[in-house]
Amino acid sequence: MLPKLASIAYAAPLLLAACTTPGQEGSTEKFAHTTLLDATGKSVGEATFIANGNVVELAADVFSLSPGDHGIHVHTTGKCDAPAFTTAGGHLNPDAHKHGTMNPAGPHMGDLPNITVGANGAGSIRTTLVGASENLRAAMFDADGSAVVVHAGPDDYKSDPAGNSGGRIACGVVEVMKP
Repeated sequence: MLPKLASIAYAAPLLLAACTTPGQEGSTEKFAHTTLLDATGKSVGEATFIANGNVVELAADVFSLSPGDHGIHVHTTGKCDAPAFTTAGGHLNPDAHKHGTMNPAGPHMGDLPNITVGANGAGSIRTTLVGASENLRAAMFDADGSAVVVHAGPDDYKSDPAGNSGGRIACGVVEVMKP
């Protein structure tokens, strides 16, 4: 009986792997990164973009921020002039959708869930972006690039154009990672 169980335990992962379709699971590639800076130029976190099949994930870690929920978005321009970071432009939205997952005409590519910051000033998020990988890459790495912006307050997931998430408190220009 024990050899049969061992055979099943060995074969199960192989059988599950055979059930996936190409691009559904498999290799992941970290292809872009940014360091998030506050208005004084101090590093307060980082974000990495990861291709996983035909989707793009964002993994972000922040520190030295005020506790609570903060909106975090991908913005359309790769420029982060302090202190207001307005040079990062609006949210990444090449298809002209409305803002927010709770908006019937949304969401757009730059929409992300809030990042929750604990009492220690640290928080993290890993989420999947809206849109196919090749479309996201084309929009992120157009002539003027893109940025990741953290906002002072939480995103309400419905107010257009920015989710009523307040001022911009951190920003980082997205850069392609070298293999």
